[in-house]
Amino acid sequence: MTVTGTRPAVAEPRHAGRLDQRWPVESLWRPGVEPPAGEIRGGVLPLDLRARYAAPLAIALRSDRPTIVANFVSTLDGVVALDRIGASGGCEISGGFEPDRFVMGLLRATADAVLVGARTVRASRTHGWTPAHAHPPSARGYAAWRRQLGLTAASPVTVIVTASGSREPRHVPMDPGTSVIVVTTESGARRLRRLPRAGHVEIASLGEGDSIAVGRIVAFLHARGFRLVVSEGGPALFGELLAGGMVDEVFLTLAPQLAGRSAASARLSLVEDVSLAPAAPWGRIQGVMRSNDHLFLRYELSHPHREDLS
Repeated sequence: MTVTGTRPAVAEPRHAGRLDQRWPVESLWRPGVEPPAGEIRGGVLPLDLRARYAAPLAIALRSDRPTIVANFVSTLDGVVALDRIGASGGCEISGGFEPDRFVMGLLRATADAVLVGARTVRASRTHGWTPAHAHPPSARGYAAWRRQLGLTAASPVTVIVTASGSREPRHVPMDPGTSVIVVTTESGARRLRRLPRAGHVEIASLGEGDSIAVGRIVAFLHARGFRLVVSEGGPALFGELLAGGMVDEVFLTLAPQLAGRSAASARLSLVEDVSLAPAAPWGRIQGVMRSNDHLFLRYELSHPHREDLS
């Protein structure tokens, strides 16, 4: 069943940006350490992107599975969506802040695939998870960055996770130049295959049951040859990935608003549907950046084993 709703009204911040306003993201702090050992993706950005993002972007690649990097925008009190029914998304949280859209596009441009859950798909205004959809004015710069990285595909593959297969055709990215994989269960796949589907959309069944273990999802991504995956949520999928020890880095934009919560306005937090402590992942700060009143934080995560706590 698809739940619908109206978008909550949000006060527009004084610096909410049109995409033709080009505020830089300046570096406040970076660790004074050597680059990560082993294989990395990235480095010094092309000049036009470097003018917007004043730090190198290098992400360590794993050999055993894809490196998974999560990207979220949150209020100061940890809210990532102003409702729980899929009608609100990151735009309401960031205030449509242009630099946040730019960083989202930059991370997508660095990745092989963008991973999103069904609720995130329904909440999206654009139904596009390419770099150019995030920040159209930087499309050429993103394309140059992908060429510099040796990525042959024009855009990352969009991977949508829906265990039930309950999505509407209008929620699938319609750009035929973007490959889309809908990951689901066997029953979800049967349901989806009865619906109209464009040629650029693939249905992948990961087995029977009413849920999909994140280990199977990550193994599937690994088998498809994806080295770097950007996860854009939602909070439930992020929680499952965290619980499975599958998230390597988090890029978190802190928007300068306080959303609050009440019984009448239940709201989604950064992590949902899972309790992580005491076996909680801890972050090591890898960068602090800012643009106007927004902070851009980067953390490398370490995942303790539960037996380490006994």
